[in-house]
Amino acid sequence: MRGPLLAAAGGAMGGAGGPLARTIRAKLTAALQPTHLEVRDDSPRHGGPPGAETHFGVLVVSGRFAGLPPLQRHRLVHEALRAELAGPLHALQVIARTPEQWQSDPHLPSAPPCLGGSKR
Repeated sequence: MRGPLLAAAGGAMGGAGGPLARTIRAKLTAALQPTHLEVRDDSPRHGGPPGAETHFGVLVVSGRFAGLPPLQRHRLVHEALRAELAGPLHALQVIARTPEQWQSDPHLPSAPPCLGGSKR
């Protein structure tokens, strides 16, 4: 089962989620001006304490990704979240698409199961 969806489409960036989720949403919005952004807190699936905010998945749809290979797209996301990745954010699943790619296929792959941490 996936974690809670914390932000959704077309600029509707509600205040759902904890402080790290809100920071992720704000930084990705400022850096990439997405047309669609979803932030998912997967932390409860990874055996941490309630409210840990350590594992996230993001879907970012941005015109800034046009012409860039997936690695470069991920680097833009990681650069925007550099401070968080150096500190409280332990894992980040990134799906980075152009608006055209998202329009032609608005489906997301399933999040992979957790195989590490306290579950072993």
